[in-house]
Amino acid sequence: MKKFILLFCFCLCSGTLLSQVRSQSKPFLLGEILEINSSELAEKRTLNIYLPAGYSRSDSSRYPVIYLLDGSADEDFIHVAGLVQFNNFPWVNRLPESIVVGIANINRKRDFTYPSSIEEDKKQFPGTGYSDRFIAFIEEELQPFIAKEYKVNDSKMIIGQSFGGLLATEILLKKPKLFNKYIIISPSLWWDNGSLLKQNSSLLYEGFSQSTGIYIGVGKEGLSPGNIPHVMEVDANLLAEKLKAGKSKTVQVHFDYLPEEDHATITHQAIFNAFRLLYPLKERRK
Repeated sequence: MKKFILLFCFCLCSGTLLSQVRSQSKPFLLGEILEINSSELAEKRTLNIYLPAGYSRSDSSRYPVIYLLDGSADEDFIHVAGLVQFNNFPWVNRLPESIVVGIANINRKRDFTYPSSIEEDKKQFPGTGYSDRFIAFIEEELQPFIAKEYKVNDSKMIIGQSFGGLLATEILLKKPKLFNKYIIISPSLWWDNGSLLKQNSSLLYEGFSQSTGIYIGVGKEGLSPGNIPHVMEVDANLLAEKLKAGKSKTVQVHFDYLPEEDHATITHQAIFNAFRLLYPLKERRK
């Protein structure tokens, strides 16, 4: 009987201690979640925001902004915010303290593709071809909203992979001043039979004066999903060569082939490499 009473008391105390421990737990916060009403897209869009550790609305510091496509919590936001934090550590110091704006998806194929003239593209990927609206959302609504709500400087980066890489490439070629740093990973340049590779751009001319850093990363990925044969590595290399042939002295292009990675695994390693290449030592915050 005494053993039973002692056991009962032990269980009761253990339960009480466990309850006390749990009652003292706190949520682990990674950032902020906002919604923005978009008239360009005729819908609400969710933004996941990561702020630097020392961010304060009351001081004079201003920060670069990294705009992340596929920025939902269950997509790339958490691990990219982690990469930014890691590269901000004083003992690493590869990246200026930056704000990350993760743009959560609703319909990425709709938003990240321009109209295709290839009938098989339209059949295989219905509802695509509205990247012009999404680019207008970024330019006319999102960037001004972030500039109003947060303490930002003039440095703006975009990160996109796969169809997101296609969109980042389209912006680079059609509206190159919208960002000054581009991380383009495994871009789906096979879309519309590679028509974007033929796109002319002010970026390619001597008169383009904005300092612009471009990283293009691709893994060992092979044939694209379209019916017209395209090899992802070849298309990415063609894009890099096109950009490197440009006459502007203010554009820097980095091509990175990662043969140990594929379309599913490349993003994390490519972004890590891109931060090192796009931010040489003299540009890092001391």
